[in-house]
Amino acid sequence: MPLDRLVLHGLRNLQPVDFEPVSRVNLITGENGSGKTSLLEGIHILGMGRSFRTRNMRHVIAHEGEELLVHGRLAGEPPIPFGVRRRRSEGELEIRLAGERVGRLASLVETLPLQLINPDAFRLLEGSPAGRREFLDWGVFHVKHDFLEAWQRARRALKHRNALLRHGRMSDASLTAWEHELVHWSERIDAMRGAWVEAFLPVFEETLAGLLPLEGLRLRYTRGWDRRRSLAEVLRQGRDVDRQMGFTQQGPQRADLAIRLGKRPAIEVLSRGQQKLVVSAMKLAQGRLLEASTGRRCVYLIDDLPAELDASHRRLFCRWLENMRCQVFITSIEPDALADLWRADTPLAMFHVKRSAAGSGELLPRERQIS
Repeated sequence: MPLDRLVLHGLRNLQPVDFEPVSRVNLITGENGSGKTSLLEGIHILGMGRSFRTRNMRHVIAHEGEELLVHGRLAGEPPIPFGVRRRRSEGELEIRLAGERVGRLASLVETLPLQLINPDAFRLLEGSPAGRREFLDWGVFHVKHDFLEAWQRARRALKHRNALLRHGRMSDASLTAWEHELVHWSERIDAMRGAWVEAFLPVFEETLAGLLPLEGLRLRYTRGWDRRRSLAEVLRQGRDVDRQMGFTQQGPQRADLAIRLGKRPAIEVLSRGQQKLVVSAMKLAQGRLLEASTGRRCVYLIDDLPAELDASHRRLFCRWLENMRCQVFITSIEPDALADLWRADTPLAMFHVKRSAAGSGELLPRERQIS
């Protein structure tokens, strides 16, 4: 379900925002520093409970402001209101869903499936495995209802095993007990991740072929431990080395998606524009698979889509978004960079973030709007 209302108060340099986006394409333009990205950040906080620009949520609250309030409403019968509040003086995020206070961050993630495409998305290719695991686990979480429990239990077992390794005087019996727990839940996680990747790959390959045919590009899932041995054997035989290192070296916490072109890492071969299209294909394919598996559509947040892409690839990208019939919020510095790339009957609204002399940004509607 798309967002049909968005309210932002106390978010960075943005003046209070209360607007009704259209169900499909929302184009947001403005100068550098006007607050375009902050608007996307607000939607990301609404759906993920965290910013994509900082780990410290206090930095998101407007200067001299006391709190951040982000409220949204999902279209439907009945509509679903939900929102988050973060007070500067408190460390906890207050989450409300359909009028009720909830304590699980997962409730937000379930309510508003989001995909973010911004400069940080390149980390899927050039960054550490942690970013690729997050991408992988987001997909599994939304289609496998028991994944979260397995992930939490495996993380708990891993934490206890690492503590025992560092302690140095605990008995092997205690270590064995937590290893048994870790193995049980890790195998569950691996099975769910493997099944998701198997379903994801053909969707990704089809999406990439529509954006940028790349012969020889391959994604391969690695589970985080020797595929020829059981995890129980790996943990048992690796105890001495793990004790020396002070942590568990193999397990689901080391899983990865290897992205290669031929025999080389893709990041070493592809141009910046090609990298953006590969990452975009991964994000679009994840949304397509979610819809095919659950009937739900992602909301896409795309920061500065024109960057790195020529006009023909911008058009291809926008055509994919239209065909997926998902709701998107796209920023651009140039007002005309994306306005003419859409079909005439595509529901589209244009907004402009105007920067005042004091440095605050105000969201204003522009001329074209088709509801």
